[in-house]
Amino acid sequence: MIRVGIFGASGRVGQLIIHEIGVHRNMEIGAVFVRKELDFNLPEGSLVTNDLSAFMQCCDVIIDFSSKEATNALLCALDSTSSPVPCVIGTTGLDEQDFALMESCSKRIPILYASNMSLGVALLRQIVEQVAAKLTHADIEISEIHHRYKKDAPSGTALSLAESCAKGRKQPLNEILVTDRSKGARKNGELGIVSLRGGDVVGKHCVGFYLDGEYLEFTHNATNRLTFAKGALECAAWLVNKPPKLYSIDEVFA
Repeated sequence: MIRVGIFGASGRVGQLIIHEIGVHRNMEIGAVFVRKELDFNLPEGSLVTNDLSAFMQCCDVIIDFSSKEATNALLCALDSTSSPVPCVIGTTGLDEQDFALMESCSKRIPILYASNMSLGVALLRQIVEQVAAKLTHADIEISEIHHRYKKDAPSGTALSLAESCAKGRKQPLNEILVTDRSKGARKNGELGIVSLRGGDVVGKHCVGFYLDGEYLEFTHNATNRLTFAKGALECAAWLVNKPPKLYSIDEVFA
């Protein structure tokens, strides 16, 4: 049995991961890291701790859906431990320093990062990269909608889709990305992202390729967060015996 450590257990996806482990044939909860008391029940015998060292010792793999600050603390702990634990990270809203730390840790530890754990989004990224490479004169615009409580914008998924489009065109994303349309007409070669927040929308992303006289749009709708929990567990099972490296979800579903 694979012992899974849940970091960020009190979040929506974290709770779903705990539920899914309970019905999984080859996984069990190794430990749950919490900063405050949990307001839901765990399987009998589950270790609940706020001690990172004790937490890591009871896990074969860690799944992290927490916050920018918590993920940073976890990475620092993983980087300093003598017994590294593979880690799947799904936290969004990370910055360049966080990713630099993640890259550094991955020299000693297998780490898989994905802003979205769904198979559909993994496939969509591959598709839009190919379309961006073919439709070189199309204007690319990405729209994303999430629930009212989502803190980061644009979403990590929207940024990853934009990165795939930029890769298809062999351009650095930071040179073409626009997230503010209040400054006049669209410039040639820009890649735009617009973010909407409202209600209980789990997540919707649309990548459009707009030409004169026609356009293509590719849309992914997440209707249940369980999709992300299942995907995270697939990634965790895949990562357990991998050598140190920073992996992407594309490699899991290749």
